[in-house]
Amino acid sequence: MRRRLINSTLAVVLVVIAVFGISMVLVETRAIDASARDRLQSEAARLVTEVESRLVSGRPVTPESMAELVQPERQVVIELDGEEPFTVGEEPSGAVLEATERGTRGETVTVRQDGSVVSDEVGRSLLIILAVTAITIASAAVMALRQARRLATPLTDLAESAERLGSGDPRPRHRRYGVEELDRVADVLDASSERIHRMITAERRLAADASHQLRTPLTALSMRLEEIIATDDLETVKEEASIALNQVERLTDVVQRLLTNSRERRMESAVGFDLDEIVLQQIEEWRPAYRARGRVIVHSGKPGLRAVGTPGAVAQVLAALVENALMHGGGTVAIRTRTAGNQVVVEVTDAGRGVPPSLGSRVFERSVSGRNSTGLGLAVARDLAEADGGRLELRQLRPPVFALFLSRAQDDEPPAQT
Repeated sequence: MRRRLINSTLAVVLVVIAVFGISMVLVETRAIDASARDRLQSEAARLVTEVESRLVSGRPVTPESMAELVQPERQVVIELDGEEPFTVGEEPSGAVLEATERGTRGETVTVRQDGSVVSDEVGRSLLIILAVTAITIASAAVMALRQARRLATPLTDLAESAERLGSGDPRPRHRRYGVEELDRVADVLDASSERIHRMITAERRLAADASHQLRTPLTALSMRLEEIIATDDLETVKEEASIALNQVERLTDVVQRLLTNSRERRMESAVGFDLDEIVLQQIEEWRPAYRARGRVIVHSGKPGLRAVGTPGAVAQVLAALVENALMHGGGTVAIRTRTAGNQVVVEVTDAGRGVPPSLGSRVFERSVSGRNSTGLGLAVARDLAEADGGRLELRQLRPPVFALFLSRAQDDEPPAQT
């Protein structure tokens, strides 16, 4: 492309120079020839005047007396009335230019000049025109090269940006080139890069959230299946199978919620529900895991509280807190329900070492973990709580106290002071 731009620019310049250069040479040649003839005519008129002056005053008109008045490289032929013409100066060779002037006393003066004087002057003018043409072509070549580089380099850069975008690197480059059209293309590419980057980030986040949110109900389901395998009691098998079916339904709800991961849709599905039912359900599901580790999970607080939200999402939040206490905490885990103004609060605490002060303000950030874990559990739980119009807080570092705040259902009793 760069070569085509240079060639096209130089072609235009050469055409312009050819058209105007040839015209200029023709005009300049005619002007030089006309100027030379005018000078000869003026010289002839001057000599005629001198001859008439000499005739009137009686001075002689001879080759010797007129020689000093004739310019070099010119020949003058003087013809007086009734006398033989005489010549002053050497006869020019080759093409000859001449001018003739007649006087009032019958005298005639003819001035001749070698035509090479005109051709030499035309040659000098032609050399000047050629020099200017060469300078113009060189300047045009330099300007064409710079312009081609100015246009070709941004296009190459934009092509590389598009290639990077197509190869999976959506980072915008934010480069501008001072050319309106190219800058507009760069704006479009950067905007597309940012959109693709957001889409990829959202997909990766969704994949991470899905893997983490599905792990908890799958873990609980696997524990129920283990209970079924380990027992021979038919009633126990039926009971555990019924719980497992409920867990499968919640797992389906988690998948559906991941596919429609929108705060507006979740708020539309918010309903009033019995908080104790969700809490007791989580205790029942996690009790085997705690029992396997020699630990206990208990429930206390004000009974009969009703909250507004999505039961499945609230169950996921509580499951994340209970699992976090199982993996990182120690001793007995207590779930306590209470009220705070027009809100209901579910607190989860354990008797472990708690949260290090260095992580206290960052514990809900993604990929932040006090141990070798994904660091997604609390971040996802907080997102779920906020999507339901609630909030999740770390109320105390040691012993750790996590509190889930939810809106209180309107059909519940007036808020109690705590």
